[in-house]
Amino acid sequence: MRAHFAYLDAPTPLAFAHRGGAAEGDENTAEAFSRAIELGYRYVETDVHGTSDGVAVVFHDSTLERLTGERGRISTLTWADLTSVRIGGAAAVPRLDDVLGSWPQVRFNIDVKADGGIEPTIASVRRTAAQDRVLLASFSDARLTRLRALAGPTVATSLGMRGVARLRLASLTGRRLVLPPSVVAAQVPVRYGRIPVVDRRFVRYAHSLGLQVHVWTIDESTEMHELLDLGVDGIMTDRVDVLRDTYLSRGHWPADRTP
Repeated sequence: MRAHFAYLDAPTPLAFAHRGGAAEGDENTAEAFSRAIELGYRYVETDVHGTSDGVAVVFHDSTLERLTGERGRISTLTWADLTSVRIGGAAAVPRLDDVLGSWPQVRFNIDVKADGGIEPTIASVRRTAAQDRVLLASFSDARLTRLRALAGPTVATSLGMRGVARLRLASLTGRRLVLPPSVVAAQVPVRYGRIPVVDRRFVRYAHSLGLQVHVWTIDESTEMHELLDLGVDGIMTDRVDVLRDTYLSRGHWPADRTP
């Protein structure tokens, strides 16, 4: 049996607002998070980088250009440099500790995108006493190893790409895996390229290890229904309205958040 983590103290399936709901045109901003939370979301997926002066900031890309039209790498800029960056007049790059502090009722799935974000992320989580309401994630297994070492075994984590590959292979062979004690979920796409990941066998095997299965990034209601029929424990979406309506149609949306 795996240890209990407060992060998962909610009825499944969980509904995750991916980057706050990126389909609206902005992402990882206070405005995006506010929209999702007003719709009733209590799980938000977000991304973190570290600035050159060691501040954890919420932003997906390593550079500013795609979202802001400005040049510059997050890792080479200071927090003071980023305070002037705007999208439509609003701040484009929030601090992680401000985000965690602004919504104490929300649980954040934090994808640490670069090594420079590791220590600032842990510092922000501790500063805001958010250990029980964050899950630390990364594509990089090595980065996750460092995050786990700094955060300790009581902060929830997911699996990196190599970890997911091992889990998928084990689901096919039946071989038992030994996982770090803080791993509570496999957060996966439906497939990597042409290689399928999520099927009934994968979900059943993950559950046998005490893991939840969260699938990203799903924006079509038909596929949401198919995954829910397989028994997945959570879905991440850019289309927060579509996922909410799909959950409502199946009776999964909590009554206290039903419009």
